[in-house]
Amino acid sequence: MATIKVHIVSAEAEMFSGDVELLVASGEMGELGIAPNHAPLITRLKPGEVRAILPGGQEQSFYISGGILEVQPKMITVLSDTAVRAKDIDEAKVRKAQDEAKRVLEGRGTEMSLAEAQMQMVQTMAQLQALERLRKNLKH
Repeated sequence: MATIKVHIVSAEAEMFSGDVELLVASGEMGELGIAPNHAPLITRLKPGEVRAILPGGQEQSFYISGGILEVQPKMITVLSDTAVRAKDIDEAKVRKAQDEAKRVLEGRGTEMSLAEAQMQMVQTMAQLQALERLRKNLKH
């Protein structure tokens, strides 16, 4: 199977660099599947999961806080402020952040603005979805 080089980079570090058969990410207009020989593309990414399907079918999963996806003829780059390997997500911390955001959205908290609470809710839901997909993949 053909492969393409992928770099997943956060503001803090390069999270992944390697060859993949397929990269799956959530673009602003919907789910994207990028395979070798894909047409050049630059698009914004929503907070959510990025999945790298490695040669042989193994999968690595990451949570990103949003960002930019650039597809070039021989390389894909994902740039994000925050990127975390799904296996490294602290579920207790994410659920606490989600509860704080819920309180603000329900008018029972003042820790952050309504817009910040909405963004935090989107990010925590995406992190929990990435964790859930990781757990399902580990069961198979």
